[in-house]
Amino acid sequence: MIKPKHLERGDKVAIVSLSRGMIGEEMFVHKYELAKKRLEEYGLVVVAMPNALKGIDYLYRHPEARAKDLMDAFRDPEIKAVFNAIGGDDAIRLLPYIDFDVLRNNPKIFTGFSDSTTNHFMMYKAGLVSYYGLSVMNNIAEYGAINEYTKYAMEKTLFTPQDKLEIFCSDFCSYEKDKIWWKEANMNLSTPRYPNTGYEIIQGSGKVTGELLGGCIDVFPELLGTPLWPSLDQWKGKLLLIETSEADMPEMVLCWLLRNLQAQGILHAINGIIVGKPAVEEKLEKYKDVYKQVVGFEAKLPDLPILYNVNVGHAYPIGVFPLGLRYEIDCDNRTFTLLECATI
Repeated sequence: MIKPKHLERGDKVAIVSLSRGMIGEEMFVHKYELAKKRLEEYGLVVVAMPNALKGIDYLYRHPEARAKDLMDAFRDPEIKAVFNAIGGDDAIRLLPYIDFDVLRNNPKIFTGFSDSTTNHFMMYKAGLVSYYGLSVMNNIAEYGAINEYTKYAMEKTLFTPQDKLEIFCSDFCSYEKDKIWWKEANMNLSTPRYPNTGYEIIQGSGKVTGELLGGCIDVFPELLGTPLWPSLDQWKGKLLLIETSEADMPEMVLCWLLRNLQAQGILHAINGIIVGKPAVEEKLEKYKDVYKQVVGFEAKLPDLPILYNVNVGHAYPIGVFPLGLRYEIDCDNRTFTLLECATI
């Protein structure tokens, strides 16, 4: 996998809107301005790609315009990173317009989560490391300030990469019900915080390693059967990243999706599973039972390590997780470690 270069003062970075065009709406464009200001505090030069701020209706009707912004940002040698504005539900519509050679030949940082899972699989197909997390509207433009957990993760992966980085569990958290509504009047409010429960090992023991691959499991059905979905051979030895959206997925639907991964042979091919903290608090315990049922009992893999309650995805706060790089799960000590530099 090709790593992009880390960010330095003076670098130009681009903001794109590859899914729902919220950031261009009048009531939300202050989020763009706030993110721009925050990135400029790192000495970065921030540009919005030409279609990024054209709003929900235009970008829904013109997936080719969204894709053009992505392609043009990667073609531009002055742009060193591409930050996606927000998720949504139709990034898969960009697929016909993606030139994978352009991505492969112009490696640069790409961030986002949720529906951006599709874009991360595009980067994976092109052979690029990409960075799960750090949505413009959710994280960079967080009201009050970028929380210390996300800020630390961003700095240690994108700006000052470490040879080895232990990814600690945040000691605070909150859920979908606690989100501050996005409007300018709320810009000085901060997301409420509650004590977090730490990493949990649902099953497994000892240490396992593997390259991290995955994303928001809600998006997986849109990827199945497309050129973006990795072959079974590509899943071999990976650590599968799974997180769920704010949509409050019923346990039975999660069960079905995990059964699909079992039917493909993926659960038997991987070395372990990383599970993000659910955005809906009531699912925290209920989802654990689903993993035990499908992975431990139905797939007959009771020893496959599953690290649970990781700060990745739709609960607050979230970190930055380079995809395509090698990590270690230490079940006995409940640690999760990136074993190489996130960027070069």
